[in-house]
Amino acid sequence: MIRSEILKEIAPILRDQLVACNIGIPSQELHAIDDQPTNFYMLGTMGLASSIGLGLALAQDKTVISIDGDGSVLTNLCTLPTIANNVADNYILMIIDNGSYGSTGDQPTYTGKKTSLAGMARAAGCENVVEVMDVDTGPALEKAIAERKMTVMVVKCDSGNAKMPVITMDPVVIKDRFMKAVSA
Repeated sequence: MIRSEILKEIAPILRDQLVACNIGIPSQELHAIDDQPTNFYMLGTMGLASSIGLGLALAQDKTVISIDGDGSVLTNLCTLPTIANNVADNYILMIIDNGSYGSTGDQPTYTGKKTSLAGMARAAGCENVVEVMDVDTGPALEKAIAERKMTVMVVKCDSGNAKMPVITMDPVVIKDRFMKAVSA
């Protein structure tokens, strides 16, 4: 499976959650598959979906899921110890690890070689780290939501992007509608 197929499968699970989605093509894919006001689409700032999601989880009680990519997490590795040392039991970081920088042309990342993001998360102090294959994402995500325990999920999948339109919604509109959804 590629990332867009995973997003299509988990879209019904995401509908009742607050979601901060990774920059670029992942946000375009989620927007095209199932646009929701509870989805915050990153249109800039590579590597910060996980940090934004953690801050949101610490600020309120609803479940927050950050959908990030291996390339983005590798760009902002300090997010893992920050998550480990600021535990929010309503927070799930789902790293979709396709072994590539998908939004910039599928250049390989080191997670396709020797580097393990699950191992890095554990070394950073994250206590509940789950590594799953693409086909097991839905059940693993549902379990993480039900357990209500801070979770780092590393989802291994194939590299590749679905052809999706660019998000034409103004960033201010994305922010305003998301803030209303958070307040509701």
